[in-house]
Amino acid sequence: MYKTLIDCHTLALHIHDPQWVMVDCRFMLSNPAAGRQSYEAGHIDRARYAHLNDDLSSPITPHSGRHPLPDPKQLALKLGAWGIDNTKQVIAYDDSFGAMAARLWWLLRWLGHDAVALLDGGLPRWQREGRPLTKELPVVAPATFTPHVRNDLWVDANTVAKAVKEKDWLVLDARAEERFNGEVEKLDPVAGHIPGAVNFPFEDNLHVSGRFSSEQELRELYTGVIEDVPPEHVIQMCGSGVTACHNILAMEHAGLTGAKLYAGSWSEWIRDPARPVAHDD
Repeated sequence: MYKTLIDCHTLALHIHDPQWVMVDCRFMLSNPAAGRQSYEAGHIDRARYAHLNDDLSSPITPHSGRHPLPDPKQLALKLGAWGIDNTKQVIAYDDSFGAMAARLWWLLRWLGHDAVALLDGGLPRWQREGRPLTKELPVVAPATFTPHVRNDLWVDANTVAKAVKEKDWLVLDARAEERFNGEVEKLDPVAGHIPGAVNFPFEDNLHVSGRFSSEQELRELYTGVIEDVPPEHVIQMCGSGVTACHNILAMEHAGLTGAKLYAGSWSEWIRDPARPVAHDD
């Protein structure tokens, strides 16, 4: 069972294994149709396509963030339609070094399915190694996925509001530094961050090659930030609960298990004007 990361060589060895299911999660926030178009132009053999907005999120509400968690029953039906049951090894990938695919990784764990891993380096690494793509759509045998929801893996805004005031809790924000500081904000109507949160951009999990740092490197990186805070008291957030999953995966890979996701993240936090906002001027 692969539960965090998998390399291209290992995936290639199992590319025709019926117990393995690959899911292409390419997506652009600025162009929601681009990911599916890229998938249709070429993808890893037998890969299905998962759309961040349509498949991996539920509709936006007046009080939600930009990517609310999907309904567990609806997501389970989609997983079954993709041929994923509770016995399958799932491999998620994208072309943005896991920024989008980590969302599916987290969602499957939320539904009680631990046999899910991210392709380390993603599609760019796969192609640099000279491995093939196909335009052929997979023949999928529908399956039944039974969800076992673990709602202890995520927290709401009220929990975050309390956590930032507690010494034995830590809120990490995976957004880029300029967004966290409030210098630039192109996605949400309010700039800044939650007072008391600490910036930890998800790109810091990666080498310049686009692959994740080693388990030891990640462990040293995160322990240097969280210090004496238990990993299970770390809350990861971002703009809408997507790239924060990248940080959770990195911590899990480093053996620092149990970090929580603030599912609504910044785009939900700012829906309530009574919630405080900080800027680093």
